[in-house]
Amino acid sequence: DFYSARMFIQIIRSDDICRLSDTLAFVVMPDHIHWLFSLKEGVLSSFVQRAKSFFTKAYGEAIWQDGFYDHAIRSDESLINVARYIVANPIRAGLVKSVRDYPHWDSVWLE
Repeated sequence: DFYSARMFIQIIRSDDICRLSDTLAFVVMPDHIHWLFSLKEGVLSSFVQRAKSFFTKAYGEAIWQDGFYDHAIRSDESLINVARYIVANPIRAGLVKSVRDYPHWDSVWLE
């Protein structure tokens, strides 16, 4: 739902403001999240657990699966192409025809 998606986006933004991460792109889907970021400090698993915990406390119930899937970007992969793939998820899922019609995404490379 709109409120829950925006709640998670606020958590992403607060992590960036606190300089824990540098978000490059994200999309909040109905049943999962894609988040391309650079971790500024700490350990990835603790960082993800922190975001899940903050959301759970704000939402009022646990909705997360245990664990998460991560993929380190290799030097031969273009960050911009990965970001495009991420923000195009709502189109591939058949939720919208254009990413402009989906409100729960952002990228530092807005075109």
